Amino acid sequence: MQPALDMHQKSSIAAMKSTDTRPDPTKITINCSGQKGICKQEGINIKEAEANFKSMKLPIMQIWYENLLLSELVYGLKKNKFTATESNDISSFLERALIRLERWFHWFNTTQSGKEMSSYFWHGRDSTTIRELNPKTLSSGLDDYPRSSHPTEEERHLDLRCWMLLAADSLHSIADLFAKESKRKKEYGSTAKLLSDFEILNQMHFDPAYGAYFDYGNHTEKVRLSWKETKVGNNHPTRELVREVLEKPELRFVPHIGYVSLFPFMEKIIPPESWILEKQLDLISNKSILWTDYGLRSLAKTSSMYMKRNTEHDPPYWRGPIWMNMNYRILSALHHYTQVNGPYRDRAKAIYDELRSNLIRNVVSNYHQTGFLWEQYDQKKGKGKGARVFTGWTSLVLLMMAEGYSES
Repeated sequence: MQPALDMHQKSSIAAMKSTDTRPDPTKITINCSGQKGICKQEGINIKEAEANFKSMKLPIMQIWYENLLLSELVYGLKKNKFTATESNDISSFLERALIRLERWFHWFNTTQSGKEMSSYFWHGRDSTTIRELNPKTLSSGLDDYPRSSHPTEEERHLDLRCWMLLAADSLHSIADLFAKESKRKKEYGSTAKLLSDFEILNQMHFDPAYGAYFDYGNHTEKVRLSWKETKVGNNHPTRELVREVLEKPELRFVPHIGYVSLFPFMEKIIPPESWILEKQLDLISNKSILWTDYGLRSLAKTSSMYMKRNTEHDPPYWRGPIWMNMNYRILSALHHYTQVNGPYRDRAKAIYDELRSNLIRNVVSNYHQTGFLWEQYDQKKGKGKGARVFTGWTSLVLLMMAEGYSES
């Protein structure tokens, strides 16, 4: 029987083979990168996109998850996990893709950087909105996940910082694979080293009082949506939900525990002996916070934004429901911490086993009941929600079954 990880890696390279005539999302995304590294979609004009980032419809989740794929392929090449033909196909693809990947990285690294060194934030949030409870961050792919209440250039977004670490590390590995000694290769290495620095990460994003990682920005918790009467047309009365701010915001951590809080854990930045790892396991396994019998919810029950509508016509999306892509990454990290020596190894194993069982059981149960894989799952009853026939990231349940996780 083939090892689970080999199954994982070999399934990843199917789209890389030049003989495969099916559309390859990895190639499509990389090939759509312009000279400046911007990936446009649905006919978005490049100049408009540069001028107004929030108008872009980027395949963000696809782009970042391709970094996971790329790092896995590089790892497999270095460890001789592929056949000679597979290795040639992968090497050829990576070498051709490198220049566009470099442009893409450079664009993100220069346009999405923050004021503080090694900080990043998703540009383009609407700072003038009067109808959103919390201005959305569509460019992150996490849409309505709560960020700072008042967008400014002082923001620091934890998820983007971790994605940039993954990207820098992937590009450094690819350049190293082809022995490309260049200034950029050194820059990727130094960027990855800086972004993986545990002390700097903690200074910028860790709140000891909560024992959790957070975004940082101009924020107040005292924001609500209230009905306001207005008149339209011939003084015809109507009502609309508008945002009401009851307290002046201040620069602070944004105290919402959820998927974003776990990004350093997902990236395995936390040393296995650190007490912070124990705190992460506490957050994951706490039924009053993230844990459910069907998987980890996207936002803690304790959050002031939990299952809150963002506008009158905008129901909660990343404010409670269970998403398989993030649960897979959390499982991968838990699996990692069961494989390394440390005081929390046994606890990580117990949480891993139960979470994996819950996720698989719920997805399979929904499939038997409805015949579909779903975009997301309800955190209260486990029922499938959103788009159906969703064989995108929800198909990660197969890798959960196979225990196929990245070793890189």
